Amino acid sequence: YSQSFFGFGQSAEVEIQLSNSANRKQVDVKNEDGKKERLFLYYDGETVSGKVNVNLKVPGKKLEHHGIKIEFVGQIGEIYFLFFWIKSDKKNSQLHVHTFIQDVSSAGHISISELFYDRGNHHEFTSLVRDLARPGELTQSETYDFEFVNVEKPYETYTGANVRLRYFLRVSVVRRISDISKELDLAVHTLSSFPEMNNSIKMEVGIEDCLHIEFEYNKSKYHLKDVIVGKIYFLLVRIKIKHMELAIIKRETTGTGPNTYNENETIAKYEIMDGAPVRGESIPIRLFLAGYELTPTFKDVNKKFSVRYFLNLVLVDEEERRYFKQQEIVLWRKGDLKKKPGILTEKLKHSREESKPEDTEE
Repeated sequence: YSQSFFGFGQSAEVEIQLSNSANRKQVDVKNEDGKKERLFLYYDGETVSGKVNVNLKVPGKKLEHHGIKIEFVGQIGEIYFLFFWIKSDKKNSQLHVHTFIQDVSSAGHISISELFYDRGNHHEFTSLVRDLARPGELTQSETYDFEFVNVEKPYETYTGANVRLRYFLRVSVVRRISDISKELDLAVHTLSSFPEMNNSIKMEVGIEDCLHIEFEYNKSKYHLKDVIVGKIYFLLVRIKIKHMELAIIKRETTGTGPNTYNENETIAKYEIMDGAPVRGESIPIRLFLAGYELTPTFKDVNKKFSVRYFLNLVLVDEEERRYFKQQEIVLWRKGDLKKKPGILTEKLKHSREESKPEDTEE
């Protein structure tokens, strides 16, 4: 909420109530502080409707305004942080405090103290407005209906290291000095059709005359509740391997050209072997994705950012040398066509008829 210019506080409170909220699914979404909050879930093409309550704090006291409106906004924001550090001057026994704004997208890793999140630059890819009331005055609390019909929501809600994509409703009671406003964030998931081509991954890697292994994964595309199944074959082993692990790496790419910045995060790490293998040995892989915080693969979202996932196979020898091979996989969100009516079903109807997903969403 905003407060009045003179510091006396606002004269009304705004509340947004969504239609059918009692039956609408809620999901956990990270906010700008990295904390999880429960948001109502919507899909591309769904109507967003409800009521706006403008409640006067002092009954009978007039509230003059220049109009009341509600906006539906889809927004991509770059993340900036304000940092401070303290430098000690031992010679003069003084402490010098420095502050600066740090653009994370071009910074790399920083070992200083974060003060707070700053919203940085914004790009609105969706912006719809509905007028709720013409300029006038309120003498009592009022309720207004709103409806955004079949709203396009082309991208999924996402909060990453350097970028945030969000959808929200914003109500503004426009006033001469300071507006009274309220925002309500919404979660959006994008459902994908079943991939028509989903070939297995099979590769041979090694070091000449020292190590030769072959690894195989059952698929190249996995839904978010899927299981990665595979095998590692040791064809030649002439180095002393101590253990082997499989990791899922998430790579967030922001910016373009010379300003491109990659942020890598290890989402999961799974030890698949402990001890030295022998020639001809086969090591099975079975990694359940449901237990990890994963998103679908995002490719060039609104020309602002991408999110890709990699399987990283790492071997460590007795001298702590590491040998690794990275392979990209595609992650997607699975949905049930039969239970999603209207526009959503039309968007997904091209998925293969023989596929029969069991759940509304996984």
